[in-house]
Amino acid sequence: MTRIQMPRIRWLLIYAVLTFIAAVNAAAFFKEIGRIERMSDALESRMDEYAGIMRKNQELEMENEFYATREGVIEAARRFFNLAMPGEKMYRIEIVSNDASGGQGRDSVPPGQTP
Repeated sequence: MTRIQMPRIRWLLIYAVLTFIAAVNAAAFFKEIGRIERMSDALESRMDEYAGIMRKNQELEMENEFYATREGVIEAARRFFNLAMPGEKMYRIEIVSNDASGGQGRDSVPPGQTP
């Protein structure tokens, strides 16, 4: 008759400790993977923001270079100070609204009325 030999307690203890260590490492690994993904998304959004700021900076530099020229000064004088060169005529176009809302937004309701 063969007798089934029970594993020794120390081997069970070693196996339990190794299993526990493996489970803790696996949990830490997957948590770190999630952290890396979040950081990667944050980095990507920051890079997009940085690229937008760099484009805006480049546009402002080009505008600054333009306003440093004679044509730029003339354009700035016309646009910001309503100045004209001798012999030029300036026309101002005013748009007057005749709609019932008195120039307010399309969906707005005049005061004193209910929708």
